[in-house]
Amino acid sequence: MADCTAANTLLDQLRTADLVHGDKGYDTNAVRQKIEATGAAPNIPPKANRRWKNCFSPYLYRSRNAIERMFGRLKDFRRIATRYDRLAVNFLAAVHIAAIVSYWL
Repeated sequence: MADCTAANTLLDQLRTADLVHGDKGYDTNAVRQKIEATGAAPNIPPKANRRWKNCFSPYLYRSRNAIERMFGRLKDFRRIATRYDRLAVNFLAAVHIAAIVSYWL
């Protein structure tokens, strides 16, 4: 599934935010309009083939790196990366345990 098609589901669950970060996969007009409709400002780097380059702040985008590293650490745990658990409650418990272990290391 492409990132831009999954964005609708993700943005429907968005509560309140002033700024929404996204990678180049989310650089579509529909996604930008949906973010702006919620009252937030999109900070998404423009694709290389985009004619009109949107406003983008690389300084604010740097904080997104910490989130990407956290997901990378969680995917080091095989149970998380392959999602062995059938129930969402068990999967969330495994994510919590993995996060605690990663915090200790």
